[in-house]
Amino acid sequence: MIIQQFNAAVVAVLKSKPFFTVSKWRHGFMLLCGAAMLFAYAPFHQAWLVPLLLALWLLALVRSKTSKEAALTSWWFAFGWFGTGISWVFVSIDQFGGVPLPVSVLLMALLCAYLALFPALAGWLWFRLRRYTSGYSLFLLPVIWLVTEFLRGWLFTGFPWLSIGYAHTSFTLGNLAPHIGELGISVALLLIAISIAMLFLRKRFEWLFIPLIIFALAWYAPRLNPMQASGETLQVALVQGNIEQDLKWNAEQQWPNLQAYLELTEPYYNHDLIIWPESAITYIEPLAQHHLANLDARLLAAGSTLISGIIDLDRSEDAFYNSMIVLGEQSGSSWFYGHDNRYQKHHLLPIGEFVPFESLLRPLAPLFNLPMSSFTRGAAVQPNLDANGVNIAANICYEVAFSRQIRANFNTDTQLLLTISNDSWFGDSHGPHQHLEIAKMRARELGRPILRATNNGITGVFDEMGNTLVRLPQFTAGVASTRVMLVEGTTYFARFGDLFAWLIAFVASLVSLRLPNAKNRAKNRA
Repeated sequence: MIIQQFNAAVVAVLKSKPFFTVSKWRHGFMLLCGAAMLFAYAPFHQAWLVPLLLALWLLALVRSKTSKEAALTSWWFAFGWFGTGISWVFVSIDQFGGVPLPVSVLLMALLCAYLALFPALAGWLWFRLRRYTSGYSLFLLPVIWLVTEFLRGWLFTGFPWLSIGYAHTSFTLGNLAPHIGELGISVALLLIAISIAMLFLRKRFEWLFIPLIIFALAWYAPRLNPMQASGETLQVALVQGNIEQDLKWNAEQQWPNLQAYLELTEPYYNHDLIIWPESAITYIEPLAQHHLANLDARLLAAGSTLISGIIDLDRSEDAFYNSMIVLGEQSGSSWFYGHDNRYQKHHLLPIGEFVPFESLLRPLAPLFNLPMSSFTRGAAVQPNLDANGVNIAANICYEVAFSRQIRANFNTDTQLLLTISNDSWFGDSHGPHQHLEIAKMRARELGRPILRATNNGITGVFDEMGNTLVRLPQFTAGVASTRVMLVEGTTYFARFGDLFAWLIAFVASLVSLRLPNAKNRAKNRA
């Protein structure tokens, strides 16, 4: 009897669909759906979840009766999405922020609430514009989504993490990256989600042709890829020092830190290229000239080149830069302090590398006064690094998430992509795995192998398709050594950027337009 009553209650709930129609149910259900988005990304790799969870969001969205309801439905979905997806940020706030646990939780909640405003804006705009559309108004969403995602990646220096296309970096839709980029893959996923939602709304299986066509194109896409092997290979070694973050910026550790990297590097001077991670050298560059000159001479004698992260100080302007320098072979020259064969980080991390309103915030807590949190921004576009005759487009840490910047620093002569980082701030969380997933997407978009060197993982070398050539385990000191096949050719994304993503979204939006019927056309002609 009890079981029958329970089954009847479940059936009644399913028929009435309170998850979509009743505000309290809908908001809680959206929070859970958004939270489940975590599992679509690395290290879980359940990419199939993205279109299904987005479809559930759309089914709830279309039942909104006001623009406020549409915004709240979208906000709760996004709050769950970011709440779990970037929960790794909490590790750095809690362990290194120097604030009580409740304050850490509050700061994390505020960050997620802010990021959730952009999908909420998308939901609000869609509802406001749907009155001008036909019964296919959902097809207006991709272009609205691109607008709000642009804003998320631009306002207050931007935070474009967890864009939905990244979940498919290593899956079939990732094959579209060289042609339409990660944003184009995001549009494709939205179209698949819309087709699933329309299947339930209209109960017509013809809507499944949209995902079938998209997956067919993605399956065929590699045959259109213009990349081909150049016949040239490069022997590379990426050094992972695994220096404890608590000790890294201790003045007494400067020489031990450098010595640890020198010892790990010693067997690999016969390689063409050696990479050390972000700020591997913890001396300020002008104060390390003796050590750097000795290392440069050692590399020149071996015919090798080393690229390392280091902090530079421009004494004339009293400006610190998070930089990369090149030591050893570099087009007949060699390192000297002030050599322009270097890269200076452009996209600085708020709080970690610069503090907005610092006169107000710095006195409040250690979180706003972390070591090396007063950097100056480098130029947005900088020359490729010249390393032993190889042109390398470089970036530092979370800059790799800004695809427009990476593309702007890429040219037809670029042979390798390089990203260095220090993910020690985020411990044993999913953050470093997501970071790697993003880096592999840049390799696929631009059709070049990518080298990724970090302090404690994940260090590795990945080919132009994002396939792993060599990879080190996290939290170990070691060297990733392999031979990289260089490629040539220019992808469509490298040529046209996000143009195709916007075109696809715009064409999709045309489907939603409300066309005048014959009676109205006759009236207009009269």
